[in-house]
Amino acid sequence: MLDWIRFGLTVALTLQGLFLMAVAVVAQYRFHYVLNRMHAASMGDSLGLLLVITGLCVSQNDGWVIVKFLLTALFLWLTSPTASHMIARLELTTNEHPEREMEVIRL
Repeated sequence: MLDWIRFGLTVALTLQGLFLMAVAVVAQYRFHYVLNRMHAASMGDSLGLLLVITGLCVSQNDGWVIVKFLLTALFLWLTSPTASHMIARLELTTNEHPEREMEVIRL
């Protein structure tokens, strides 16, 4: 009985994560400005990854495999926002008129 509950929870979490990642892919084509696209991609990637990795952790019995999954998630959670931030800074540095695409608050 416990195996069926674990299987159902694994399937539910994994499908939710894959759905969120698919929505992020669709958002890549729907948005026109690079910062909007990047926001949709990074949010969908982070939450989708959390759900898929959680589903995989629920399905495993071996503790070392779970640790490897969690370390992979940690690595991706550290590198993905850093890369998104660097792309956003590059866009704002190279774009001469960002106020045409979005509201800019100057300090």
